[in-house]
Amino acid sequence: MVKALVIISSSDVDKALTGMLWATNALKRGWAEDVELIFFGPIEAEIARGNQRLLEAIAAYSQVKGTPLACKRVAEQGGFEEALKDKVRVEYVGAKIAELLGKGYTPLVF
Repeated sequence: MVKALVIISSSDVDKALTGMLWATNALKRGWAEDVELIFFGPIEAEIARGNQRLLEAIAAYSQVKGTPLACKRVAEQGGFEEALKDKVRVEYVGAKIAELLGKGYTPLVF
């Protein structure tokens, strides 16, 4: 069975929601053995601003897998690290992405 790494980068909320919906449903419906969700890029600013649609999708994913991860470096550079910490786990993600790829996770980037 497939293991997926869903990376949400786009600042387009609708694109981000598509990836988040897939990640959540893949876990709920057993489409994948495991799904990791990482926010890595412009979408992090929207989450930090408290976009309600994104927060609802994060909550739905969190119910089936746990709190998703966002890139600390992007948040530091954007000046919204503290606001983001209230909504997702904030860590440096480069090594985590490499680790998951090394374990055979298939990347899906939105």
